[in-house]
Amino acid sequence: MLNLFSSNKTENEDITLDFEKIPKHIAIIMDGNGRWAQARKLPRVMGHKAGVETVRTVVKKCNSLGVKYLTLYMFSTENWKRPKDEINSLMKLLAQYLKSEFDELNSNNVVINHIGDISKLPEICQKELIDAYEKTKNNTGLVLTLAINYGGRDEIIYAVKRLYKDISEKGMNIDNIDKDLFNNYLYTAEMPDPDIIIRPSGEQRLSNFLLWQCAYSEFWYSDINWPDFTEKDLEMAIYDYQHRDRRFGGIKK
Repeated sequence: MLNLFSSNKTENEDITLDFEKIPKHIAIIMDGNGRWAQARKLPRVMGHKAGVETVRTVVKKCNSLGVKYLTLYMFSTENWKRPKDEINSLMKLLAQYLKSEFDELNSNNVVINHIGDISKLPEICQKELIDAYEKTKNNTGLVLTLAINYGGRDEIIYAVKRLYKDISEKGMNIDNIDKDLFNNYLYTAEMPDPDIIIRPSGEQRLSNFLLWQCAYSEFWYSDINWPDFTEKDLEMAIYDYQHRDRRFGGIKK
């Protein structure tokens, strides 16, 4: 079956990227860790550990390419349904990643950001996320945003509640509410919408990720499980993005 959302290039073909057209914001649904482990008859946690190595690779590559924003979907509001042991392992991996990678990320001018309701995370995870942001928020390089306990529908409800509070307390005129104003109430208020959303592992759905922000995002899917996702795969996604005809609802003359 022809996949209209993935690249027609093959891994063995040479790819030449146009550095004038590097996407400003790349968002990735990091999927396939469990399947990667299952295929090797390993515990699921080993897939998540392998996935962390891919995170390191992709962050470094995006930084070297000049990508301004990279958002990684690490843990959704629905992931709490998973076995408790797996959730605990994921939280430990998150804290370990932030501790082990902080110095290198900071030295490379990366801002370590987060979106989602982190109040439900273990205290150590909350502390590491908040500390990492506070210590890197004045950096001027890649903004690495970790979406943790994040859900697109929850984010929209969160924004509506904040907006309603301002309407009630500040007497805001509802006729002044438009999409630009509403953007200011989202977790991603300081960020541009993603230019491209990448999802490995073969699934072709958003899974409640950046529902408001993806209105005009390009999508790129592949059958590769996240731990096997390489720099070359990222380049293929960007190459494909650069050859899309983005009209944003209009017509090019």
